Amino acid sequence: MRAALLVVGALTLAAALGWWALVWWQRAMMYPRPASPPGGAPAGVEVLGLGPAGEVEAWFLPAEGASVPAPAMLFFHGNGELVDYWREEFREVQGWGLSVLLVEYPGYGRSGGRPGQRSIERVAVEAWDALAARSDVDPDRIVAYGRSLGGTVACRLARRRHLAALVLESTFLSAPAMARELGFPGWIVVDRFDCEEALPEYEGPTLILHGEHDRIVPPSHARRLAAIARHPRLVELPCGHNDCPRPWGEIQGFLETALG
Repeated sequence: MRAALLVVGALTLAAALGWWALVWWQRAMMYPRPASPPGGAPAGVEVLGLGPAGEVEAWFLPAEGASVPAPAMLFFHGNGELVDYWREEFREVQGWGLSVLLVEYPGYGRSGGRPGQRSIERVAVEAWDALAARSDVDPDRIVAYGRSLGGTVACRLARRRHLAALVLESTFLSAPAMARELGFPGWIVVDRFDCEEALPEYEGPTLILHGEHDRIVPPSHARRLAAIARHPRLVELPCGHNDCPRPWGEIQGFLETALG
């Protein structure tokens, strides 16, 4: 009996260690966390602290020439990016009269914590709450824009907070769907980031942007997202995954209609 218990214990320990190693490997692959550029937030940026101890950084970019309270955009970047990469891009959106909150992920850049689906989604909710609590932001006109992994974060946020519109760029259906694209079984994925589950519940308008030549997230994912969204607009662009310029005119027209 004792020998049998030792065998069972050894097998249980081996399984636990194997699962831990699998989780560690997946998260190392999913969250590469590039090194931060030197310095901090540039001039004109208000830094907000999110997360349990305020250790996760978010950059607030105020609307230009807008009446207060103004509409606002939450932006969630891709898994190999930082908020630092996006400040200049979103000057365009500020000029439309929208404030922007660039949200960092736990463990990325100068932010503390560890990245994972739960921690990232928790920060996304806190980011919405922080925007909605501001006197210069209209909580009924908050939109979410997500790129690649960030698109799934935006999709899932829509289940928990009111969003006036969604913009999904180069977004995948789910992490298990991406695993299957690479020849792995979907069930092994720990952080699932399932857009296919969340998007059909969202009742607002959704703009889906995707490169026709995307070799990382195939365009079939965008077409499937458009098929399951309630009010979709799909725009396929002549580019890949990381070389697509933002189609600002398309985005601005979409938001003008969505925000009224």
